[in-house]
Amino acid sequence: MVKSFGETKALREATFSASAGEIHAIVGENGSGKSTLAKIMSGIVLPDAGKVTVNGLTVSSPSEALGNGIATVFQEVLVAEGASIADNVFIGTQGLWRPRMSRKERNGRSAELLESLMGHSVDPTAMVETLSLADRQWVTIARALIRAPKVIIFDESTAALDLPGAARLYSEMERLRSDGVCVIIVTHRIAELTTFADRATVLRDGIDVGVLSGDEITESRLIELMTGVSAKGGLAAGTQHHQRLSNHPQEDIVLRAEGLVAIPGARPSDFELRSGEIVGFAGLDGQGQAEFLQALTGVRSAAAGTVSALSSEREVLPITSLAGGIDAKVSYISGDRRKEGIFPNLSIAENFGMPLYRRHRRRGMIDRSAISAKFKDMSSTLKLRAGAPSNPITSLSGGNQQKVLIGRELAQQPRVVALNDPARGVDVRTKRELYAQLDTLAGTGAGVIYLSTEIDELIGLCDRVAVFRDGALLGWVVGQQITSDRILAGMFGHLESDFDVEKAMVEQS
Repeated sequence: MVKSFGETKALREATFSASAGEIHAIVGENGSGKSTLAKIMSGIVLPDAGKVTVNGLTVSSPSEALGNGIATVFQEVLVAEGASIADNVFIGTQGLWRPRMSRKERNGRSAELLESLMGHSVDPTAMVETLSLADRQWVTIARALIRAPKVIIFDESTAALDLPGAARLYSEMERLRSDGVCVIIVTHRIAELTTFADRATVLRDGIDVGVLSGDEITESRLIELMTGVSAKGGLAAGTQHHQRLSNHPQEDIVLRAEGLVAIPGARPSDFELRSGEIVGFAGLDGQGQAEFLQALTGVRSAAAGTVSALSSEREVLPITSLAGGIDAKVSYISGDRRKEGIFPNLSIAENFGMPLYRRHRRRGMIDRSAISAKFKDMSSTLKLRAGAPSNPITSLSGGNQQKVLIGRELAQQPRVVALNDPARGVDVRTKRELYAQLDTLAGTGAGVIYLSTEIDELIGLCDRVAVFRDGALLGWVVGQQITSDRILAGMFGHLESDFDVEKAMVEQS
C-alpha cells in the first residue's frame, strides 16, 4: 500500500492482513501511517498504489466498505450535533423515504445497546452534545456495532475513554472475536494491548516492519520496532523529576483556589499549585476533574469559590475568565484538539502563531520572523513531523497536531500550564518527549497540572496526584505513594491501600 499527501509519504509499500476471529493491533509512532491505513481499509482514502480486499471483494469507497461488512470507529469523535443520541447511532442505516425501523424501535435499541456499553443508562431522545466526550465516543462505537460488521476497525477508540471504559471496550472486542468478527485496533496504549491482542503489526515511517504474535507482543519489543532503537524504561517520565525537586524548593504558590465548586452541587474544594511542581489530576470519567481544571484556568465559570494566580512579583491576579487566565500567564491545553484546539482551515504556522501575534508586534505589525524562530525551535524540541509550515494543520497526524498545540502554549513562557489529557492518542516517544518538556518547564519554576485518563502517565511524572470523586477533590496521593493501585483505589472512593482494586474494576466493567 502506497499513499502520499503532497510531499508527505504516509505509506510506503505497507502490507497488512488480518483474519476472522482475531484481534489484530496496528501500532506505530505518530506519522507512521496507522490512521491512513485504517482510512484506506474503510474506503475513505484511496491508495496511490495497492488495493484492499475483504473475503476476495475489493474495497475502494465507503459504500463498498460498508457493503462488505467493514465498520470503523475513528479517532475523532464524529457525532452530528443537533441530532438525538438514537439518530446518531442509526445514522446512515435507515432508508431515506421508508425507515426500516420505527423511531420507538430505534430509541429502544439505542438505549439497550448504549447501556450495555457504557455501564449506565442514557435517554436516547436527548441531544448528543449533552453527553461527555467519552459517552459520545460510545455513541460512535454503538453506531458501528449496530451494523453487525464482519470487520470492525477501532482507530484510537480508547483514547477518549477512562480506564474502566477502556476495559469495557476490550471486553466487547473479545466478545466480537468469539463471534468470529475480525477486530482491528489502532492504538497507542501498548501496555494494555499486550494482554488481549492476538497479533500486532508495527508500522514505522509508512512501512510494516514486523508482525508479532502471542507472547512476542511485549511492550519492549513493540517500542523497539516502532522506534528502531532498543526500548529502555516504561511509559512514565522516569526519575529525573527527583533531581528537579531537589534543585527547586517549591516555596512559591503560583495558583490558588478557595472553596471552588466547578460542578453545581459538588463539595467546595481548596487547591494550591506551587512553583516547580507537577500535579496530576485523576478520576473516573465524569467525576469533575476536567471541569475543575477548566475552572482553574478560566475556561469555564465556577459555580462558587475563587481562583487566583500569583505573579512573580507576588501580585494576586483573580481568574474569572479565559482572558484573565491568559493575562495571568496561565495556559490551558485541551486533549480534544478537533473541537477545542486546532483551527482546521488554517496552516500549521498560523495555528502555532495565533496566540503569539499580540505579544510579537513592532509598530503595529506582526513580527513574523520572531514567530517563525519560535516555530523552528518548537519543531526541533518536540520533534514535529510536518511538511511545509504553510500546509494545512489537518495534513498532520493527530499526535503532530497535538505537538503544535502544546508548542504554541509553551512558546508563551507561561507561569502555569494546565493540560487536559494532552497525550490522548499520541505515541510512546511523543509522550516521553512531552514529559521531558514539562519536567524542564517545571525546573524553570513554572507550575504544571496534568490531567490524564491513563494512570501510568502520572507515575514517575507527578509530585502529587489529586484524586476526584463526585465532582470534587477527594484527596491526595503523594511521593512514593503514587502507584496504580493507590490512585485506582482513590478513583473508586477509597484512598486506603487495602481496597480491592481488581474486584472494583470487574464490577465497573
